[in-house]
Amino acid sequence: MTMDAYRYEDGTISYPGHPRGPDGAEPVETIDLSEFTAEVVTWTTSTATPPGVREPNHLAIVEFTIEGESVRAIGQVTTGEIGVGDEVRPVYADELREPGAGIREPASQEWDGYRFEPV
Repeated sequence: MTMDAYRYEDGTISYPGHPRGPDGAEPVETIDLSEFTAEVVTWTTSTATPPGVREPNHLAIVEFTIEGESVRAIGQVTTGEIGVGDEVRPVYADELREPGAGIREPASQEWDGYRFEPV
């Protein structure tokens, strides 16, 4: 599983990747953000979470800097022991929420992806 961002001809990076970047440009490169570390820009803890999402749910906006370009991502954090400026790395989680919780069809609630873990 990769955490794909797209780089465009002008050097900008987008996460998640979009088929069109600035000025309608197509991506020229895919970058796997899971191979990099990032810095916490801000974070919060949610104690009123949707069904199946862990409580408390720690979330952060993080910024990756890749060859002088920055790109931000939002996601769960593995711990509440986090602060602005901390270095984190993406770690794959095969289940970001418990699919059997709630009223929706469990198969529609199977979410995998990345959380951020302090380095």
